Formats: sequence, C-alpha cells, structure tokens
Amino acid sequence: MAGYKPKVISLTKRPGQTFGFFLRVENGEEGHLVRNLEMGGPAELAGMKNGDRILQVNRIFVDGLPHSEVVELVRTSGASVTFHTLDEASYKRAKANGVQLCKINTITTPAATNGVSKQALKPKLCYLIKSSTGYGFSVRSISGEKGTYMIEVFSGSVAERAGVKVNDRLVEVNGENVENATHDQVVEAIQRGGNTVMFLLVDEKTDKSYQKKRAKIGSWLATTKHLPLAPRIIEMSRGSDGYGFLLREDPKKSGHFIRDIDRGSPAYRAGLEDKDRLVAVDGKEVDGGTHEQVVDMVRKSGQNCCLLVVDDKTDQMYKKGKVSPMLFWEENKDSYSPPSYIEAVTLNVPRPTTPVQKSDEELKPKLCRMEKTAAGFGFHLNGIQGLCGQHIREVVKGGAADKAGMENDDMVVEVNGVNVEKSSHEEVVEMIRRSGSSLEMLVAKRSVYEKLKAKDVPITRLLLEEPTYAQVRKTRSSKRETRPDTPPEPERRRASSTSSSSSQDSFDIRF
Repeated sequence: MAGYKPKVISLTKRPGQTFGFFLRVENGEEGHLVRNLEMGGPAELAGMKNGDRILQVNRIFVDGLPHSEVVELVRTSGASVTFHTLDEASYKRAKANGVQLCKINTITTPAATNGVSKQALKPKLCYLIKSSTGYGFSVRSISGEKGTYMIEVFSGSVAERAGVKVNDRLVEVNGENVENATHDQVVEAIQRGGNTVMFLLVDEKTDKSYQKKRAKIGSWLATTKHLPLAPRIIEMSRGSDGYGFLLREDPKKSGHFIRDIDRGSPAYRAGLEDKDRLVAVDGKEVDGGTHEQVVDMVRKSGQNCCLLVVDDKTDQMYKKGKVSPMLFWEENKDSYSPPSYIEAVTLNVPRPTTPVQKSDEELKPKLCRMEKTAAGFGFHLNGIQGLCGQHIREVVKGGAADKAGMENDDMVVEVNGVNVEKSSHEEVVEMIRRSGSSLEMLVAKRSVYEKLKAKDVPITRLLLEEPTYAQVRKTRSSKRETRPDTPPEPERRRASSTSSSSSQDSFDIRF
C-alpha cells in the first residue's frame, strides 16, 4: 500500500547488553511504542526512532497482541531479533484511514544493522579491551608531519568493534594528548595502559571541519556513543517511606555511593544498584560537593528525582580516559524525556509496576522485654561513636529480641525506662551492658518514628495506652502544628557493630 513503508530492523546484542530501548504502551496512544532510545545503543544505531510502532517481531504480526505477549516474543528471541516498524505519523495516519497494517508490504532494503547511518561531526571516544590476539590495529606517524593515524584495523578485531576506523587521527591516549608525540611515545603510552586503552580519535571529515574553524579538539567535545558501557539515568518518585536507599561517603574512595537499597522501593524499581557512584542529581554534577551538600540536592528534588549513576566498571572506563560521565549526560539530556506509562519494559529486565500503597499504620512504639540467652539478646545496635541516634540491625530469628517483637531498622527510644534519643552510641551500649540478664527497650518502627517526629509528638510509653494518634493529638490541640509538603528525610547514621562500641569514619543518609 502506497505511502506506508515499514522498516526492517535487525538487532543483535552482546552478553550483558540490552537492545537499547523501552517498549511501552501508553494512555491515549495505540500500538507498541519505542521509547527512551539509548544513544549509541543497537536500536538507535540501527535507525529506530522515538515513537516508532512495532508491527512485527520475527515476522509475527503483533499490533493487536497484548503488550506482555510482545515483550515475551522479544525476550525469547535471545541475542538477535528482527522488527518491522512504522514511524509514528504513518502509523496514526494508517489507523485513521482504516488501513489493515498486517497487509502492508515491507521495504526490501533493511535499515542498517547496529550501524551508524549518519556520523556527527564530533571526535569519538573508543575503549578497547585487549584480547588474546591484541587490539587489532596499526598506527603510522610520518617524520616531519604532525599526527598519528590508524592505517589498519583488522576485521572483527577489538578495535573495529570499539569504533576505530582506518585513517582516524589519534588525539589522546588514556586522557593524555599525543598530537605532538613521536611514534615511539605513542606506542609507549598505549603499552602503559596494560590490557585496556581509551582513545580520543577524529576522522578526516571531522578533523578538517575543526581545522577550518580553528577549534581545538578535546575529549570534552567527544561523542560517547561508541563506548561499550554507559552511565544510567535513574528517574524516581518518592514513596511514603522515601526513595529507599542510603547515600554513603566512603573515606577510602572518592565520591558518593549508593548503598542498602530496599527491595521493592522506588530506587529498586528504577534500577538503582548497590555500590553505584552518584554522578549528578537533576543534571547537576556532585563531584567536589560535600556529603551534606549532595544530600541537600536530593532533598530539594522534591517528589521526583533524576540521578545519573555509574557502576564500578563504567566508572573505571571513564576514569581511564580522564573524562567525566557528565559527558554522557550532556550528549543525551535533550533526548531524555521520561514519559508517563501504563507499563514499561526494558527488553532484558522486567520493570514492575508500582505496588498499591498500604493504609496508614498505627502510630505507636513497641515495648520489648527480653531475657538474655547463651547467644545474648540477639540483635545488633547500630550507630556511630559520639553521635546520637541508634537503630536495630541483624535481629536473630528466634532469638530473645525477635521473640520480644523487635525488628530490623527499629529506632531506639528508651533503654530500661531512660530516653536515649540524644545519647551517644557508647552511652547506649553501656546502659545495655549494665542491664544484666534482663533488658527492656522502647523502640519504634522507623516509619512510625519519623511520622511521630514530623507531627512533634513525644515518643513515650503513654502512646502505648492510646488507641490512635488522633487521641494523642487532642491533648496537644493548643499547640499549632505545621507539616511541610516535603519534609526533609532524617539522617540515618550507621555503623556495623554488635552491642559493643564501634566506630566508623563515614555516615549514611536514607532517602
């Protein structure tokens, strides 16, 4: 049928890689939509566009199939899959005209398979991991002439897969400019990299364009689309208990790190991973900021937060080239637009929908009475020496604390009738030690503790006698109370310790 020309796109992914797009169904939109294309990913390089509709998967017509079935067809295809797609405008026109999409003839010439249809005039970063046969390229320098060039790139080699082309000029090796280096110096710089190397290269056309403009070429101008690993953009909406992760400043490493992600939390569902390094909050770089400043940036995001993070391998790759992952953000921020969706699926990992929120819990603390056994009381007290605020961790199943109703993450309010909210870690530890074989602790579930504190309600044993918070509030009606729309999340200070004193040179913040 004239006027409707679907594209045939064949994609192949490497182990650990995705096809580089989201497949979605959306309110008010018909069809299975292509969204959130990964710059430099297989789908983007093969010619997929945002808003394209998937008509066929491996020659099976899917336009009328449930979304879950289409996703399953893609997943079971393995490392290679063939799509028939139609651009958004043509799809909507065909639907409006009552065209039977299953009868549209496909074009005979497929789009490029994981290839670049149009090369931007930018230098490129290429990251090579040496194989048993080496990198698979040769370089040439001409005496008396400026520059080192790629004169041979072997088919199927590491260099070819990394985006290196014949006649590319070498600008940097592992972040060091080599434009005025001798041939021997370039070779030595490559060898110093060990089994990996990051090149900044420029092809002939791009090189001439920059020379004409008399512009200096540097990594800050480069495209990251050829790099095998990419930072991740994490979009989250705050839940009733926050985002569900800790932000930690590690004294042994530079940067701000994600730790202890709560299963099922907004952070977990968005794809945040333990030990990710935080690069930016809402597009603002955090390197160089103090822990408190970064925490404040997340808090000021309000109900929705966008993080740029890197895992350790991606971080090391960028550090090899002495470039910031912000380069990826600057290149991709304009094309990144997180849409609202009914269901979103990354084509190798299911993305669960947000669970229905539970009804408000009873705002009461817990009084836990326990007798020491041969194994002790059966819990760890976490905190940091010299700082206030203690919480419970590693409650032993079947132990004294567990039987008394104590749970992981409970906040400690009283020990043997004495309020310890402003006591240091070592003071609380000593009080527990002095209690002998019997211990009585008033604790509160963290969510309960935070809600009561936000309402300015003292946490005492009196709350155990009241059936609801509403009755407690009546006794305080003379005091005006204001609750901000987005109250700051409380600081969570943690140390991995038993009920003996322990210290740690970092602290965590829970979001």
